[in-house]
Amino acid sequence: MTEPMDGTRRVVCNPVDLPYRYQDVSYGQMGRTLYREGADPSVVWYRDRYYMFVSMSQGFFHSTDLARWTYQQTDSIPALDYAPDARVVDDAIIVCASKADENCPFYRSVDPIGAGFEEVSPGTFPFWDPNLFQDDDGSVYLYWGCSNTTPIVGVQVDPATFAPRGESVDLIAADITTHGWERPGENHHLEEPKTELERRVREHIGTDPYVEGAWMTRHGDRYHLQYSAPGTEYNTYADGIYVGAGPLGPFEYSPHNPFSCKPGGFITGAGHGSTFQDTHGNWWHVATMRVSVSHAFERRVGLFPAEIDDDGVLHCDQSFADYPQPLPDRRRALRLPTAPPWMLLSYEKPASASSSAPDHGPELVADEDARTWWVAGGRQPGEWVSVDLGEDRVIHAIQVNLADDSLANLVEPARDYVYVGGVDRAIDPAHRPTGLLIEISSDGESWDVIRDTRQESADTPHLLVTLARSRPGRFVRVTAGRLPYDAPFTVSGLRVFGTHAGVAPDRASSVMAERIDPLSANVTWEASPRAHGYNVRYGVAPDKLYHCWQVNGRTSLHLSALNAGSEYWVAVDAFGETGVTFGEPVRVIGESVSS
Repeated sequence: MTEPMDGTRRVVCNPVDLPYRYQDVSYGQMGRTLYREGADPSVVWYRDRYYMFVSMSQGFFHSTDLARWTYQQTDSIPALDYAPDARVVDDAIIVCASKADENCPFYRSVDPIGAGFEEVSPGTFPFWDPNLFQDDDGSVYLYWGCSNTTPIVGVQVDPATFAPRGESVDLIAADITTHGWERPGENHHLEEPKTELERRVREHIGTDPYVEGAWMTRHGDRYHLQYSAPGTEYNTYADGIYVGAGPLGPFEYSPHNPFSCKPGGFITGAGHGSTFQDTHGNWWHVATMRVSVSHAFERRVGLFPAEIDDDGVLHCDQSFADYPQPLPDRRRALRLPTAPPWMLLSYEKPASASSSAPDHGPELVADEDARTWWVAGGRQPGEWVSVDLGEDRVIHAIQVNLADDSLANLVEPARDYVYVGGVDRAIDPAHRPTGLLIEISSDGESWDVIRDTRQESADTPHLLVTLARSRPGRFVRVTAGRLPYDAPFTVSGLRVFGTHAGVAPDRASSVMAERIDPLSANVTWEASPRAHGYNVRYGVAPDKLYHCWQVNGRTSLHLSALNAGSEYWVAVDAFGETGVTFGEPVRVIGESVSS
């Protein structure tokens, strides 16, 4: 949740702050782990509000403004079926989800909050990662698929029973010989397993990309069939698109793929999501972001501005996609590149803490990596962590990102867990509040309270506090109250945003981009004074640099997400506490196809 920016407009910051449910998982020799999870979001606008359905949530979320989400627990839809799909069909919300070996039922509601859902069809076959779509003529289609061996398929279905009308059609399969972004692995590179556990996981899932998460959007006379690849546990998890003239094609691969990708920054990943319009007509894409430390499915939800340009190309703005962004209060034109209203002030700033566990020092709250974290040395309330900005900065917003460290070593399985598949996987149905005290100081001795949730019951693992009025401060400190499971205070990011007077970073110079194979290029540049990071924007035309790969503290990027046969352009933007300086596009030299 967020506090108001100016009393009227609201601000969001990825990952979206939701009360992600805890999952307790034990897979035989792989051991037991306890972690938060939320993924595969489906968002629809229905009557007076937005509804969001998220995997493993035992319910859904609703909102009137996209900033403040209210959790609604319900037993009227499956609690433990992955990838719940929600679409409006004949003026009702229809929900279905994934089952591997059983027929998948369909549920209907015209009042999800008050009356819940009722089953309207038991379904006629199993599927995974479903998506319903109703066309303008009333016909309904179902798309599904989640596999590294079989394609995404589609079929027309009966709008009442959702039984297939005709034969299903194979629609999308992976092609890692021409689609660089579909290649699995961190930065699209699979390393050899280092442990026996990693070896067993690799043996189980294989080395081919998963193609999954279908979502259909119609715009004009074009049908945009979206899908995700290569795997949810990678920083390169992204969404691509095929465009066709009808709901079942034929479809053509978009050279602008992937249209949603976030491989760099504080939290990465932007795959398996949904695309929708807000009440002002603005496009948005909501997708899955990864942590994937305690478990591959340790994930969060991200919300990204999107647009369909004059040439019908669907794309997202993900250049500063984990910085605070004000929500528009009218129809906006998405013009890239864009600068955030506030810059990050806390990157690699000195940090201190009341105590620290071994190998989890306070410096990890300022390294801009959601996969590393400080852990307090004790489990009692009152532990704290602080960052020193060096001198007074004008502070506008603070984001506190909590993490979970080795919880299975602290918590015994509970009797009231909601189990699935016997006893190997469960959701903890208990509400787990997070109590935090956030303070600002100019001298490290006299502190002003910015937010105190220690007496509240809110569960805010990614709390964003925006100040109604900005104020100067050098030190930002967060102190823990009661935390889930009485676990040690654990923070992956204490992120401070605001403004700092001064000259913006120099433009990145000597930018060179050279293709090293049809799917990859090396991009290099000279360091820019006053910059601590760079956004490498790229695309198939100098005016369509629709992709962005953020890097901090270095001056090169192995760009491994290209499509064979397409020429590319890149621009390198330099950013730091004093602002952003956008780079000019340069053409990537070298062959785009195999010789």
